[in-house]
Order: sequence, then structure tokens, then C-alpha cells
Amino acid sequence: MLYAQKTPADKRADFRTALASGELLRLPGAFNPLSARLIERKGFEGVYISGAVLSADLGLPDIGLTTLTEVAGRSKQIARMTELPAIVDADTGFGEPMNVARTVQEMEDAGVAGLHIEDQVNPKRCGHLDGKQVVDEHTALQRIRAAVDARRDPNFLIMARTDIRAVDGLQAAIDRAKALVDAGADAIFPEAMANLSEFEAIRAAVDVPLLANMTEFGKSELFTTQQLADVGMNIVIWPVSLLRLAMGAAMAGLDELTDAGNLTGKLGDMQHRSELYELIDYEGYNHFDSSIFNFRVAR
Repeated sequence: MLYAQKTPADKRADFRTALASGELLRLPGAFNPLSARLIERKGFEGVYISGAVLSADLGLPDIGLTTLTEVAGRSKQIARMTELPAIVDADTGFGEPMNVARTVQEMEDAGVAGLHIEDQVNPKRCGHLDGKQVVDEHTALQRIRAAVDARRDPNFLIMARTDIRAVDGLQAAIDRAKALVDAGADAIFPEAMANLSEFEAIRAAVDVPLLANMTEFGKSELFTTQQLADVGMNIVIWPVSLLRLAMGAAMAGLDELTDAGNLTGKLGDMQHRSELYELIDYEGYNHFDSSIFNFRVAR
């Protein structure tokens, strides 16, 4: 009933233990709190909170228009709805190093298990678009050092994302990843790798957990979880996939309304009311107060 039973501190500790196991952790992107609960129900190991999804949810492009307050607030809503750890995309940290420090503590308070800070210039753009620019190494390292210094829970994961591969090539990404680890990053997110051999090269260069981004319609091929595990990846995200599936279904439903005048032909594609009520846990509320749940769910 209501929110997760597991505390944020416990989620972080469990996430650290899972990362240490060497198993590949699967984190689909949640586009709202209810989808986070569905991710848990389906047996995944964690939840990813995408900056691109949060922007799109507001009808905005992913170019750094969202604020720390907006992202932290939505992250709290999502993280508290599941027993799983949640990792959030914190873009460039929402400002200068002191802003990065505040971002870390705001996200700790939001209950997430960790975040990643990237090395793009601010305002940033989607990691799989052309024309990206990255900051110099000194600035990138300042951001990560500020994040590490601000952390209060030692299990809160500070991940560094580097977008430099698309700007200066693979060797620059390897060098940047090494420097970010030396600056204190707990994990590395090498964005927009072109193939498995590039993931392997990053794996050989650093001895911290690595994240692979399997976003559709991007720069990277959509590798299977087994392929990614075989080259030593520790986390895989599908950041926008559930939103894309949901919006695709919504588009089809609106077209059906236009063409047929009703949605009878789409009933088989819908989550049934009983399935929704089970996911929301109406029965749990009934145990708390029978006045809240005093009817039978239609089958």
C-alpha cells in the first residue's frame, strides 16, 4: 500500500551488492511512477529515470530545459513507488560544481540510488544527436569531484557519463573514462558507442561498473543482454522504450477512434481494469480502510 517498504538507504546498499556480483543489471526506463511498479512486477533489477523522458513528459525537447526541482520531484515520485533501486539522469548537474553538489543531495533526498553527471556543455543535447560539444577535462573532473564530495550516503552511486566518443573518437573516450574514475566516479556511462568492440575497449580500460545505453533509433546497435554481458557490461538501460511503446499505442488508439468511432477493436491491446487495480494494489487499501475499497473489481 502507498509507497515502497524498503528505505532508500537499503535500496542503495542492495544495489551496490548487486553491482558487485558481476551480473548484468537490467534497468528499463520508467516514464511515470506506475510504470516503475510494472518494471518491478516483471522481474527487472532496477529502474532508470531518463532526462529525455522527463523532458518529453513536459512536452519539451531534451536540451537542458528541465530544472533540478522538476527532475528531483519526478524522481522522488518514481523511486518511492518501487522496491527497486532507481538511477536518474542528472544531465550536466544543473550548473556549476556547487550546483552539482546540490544536485547530489537533492537526489539523495529524493530517494534514488544514484545518478549520472555528463561532460557535455550546458545547455546539453540528446546523447544520440549530432553536433554535441563536451567540456574540457578539467571541467568534467570538477563536476565529478563536486558530486563525490557532496555525497552523504557512501552507497549513493556517482556515475560519470562521457559523450566525447562522438566528438573526438574512441581513444578520447577511453582517456576521459580513466580520468573520471581517478576523480572518484563509481561507474562510467560511455555514451553512443558504435559497436561491441568499443564497449570492450572501455571495459579493458577501467575497473568500475559500466553502463550500456540501448536506446532505439540512436547511434548504437541494439545489442542483446547476453551480448552486453559477454563484453563485461554491468548495467543496461532502455531509457525511452516504454514511453515510445506507450505513445505508439496511444497514437494507434486515437487513429482507431477517428476511423472506427470507438475502441472496441483495441480492447485486446489494453491493460484490463483488473490488471490496473492489481498493480495499484486496491486490495491493500481495503485492509487499511474498507471505506476506500468496497466494491468488486470487474473482470
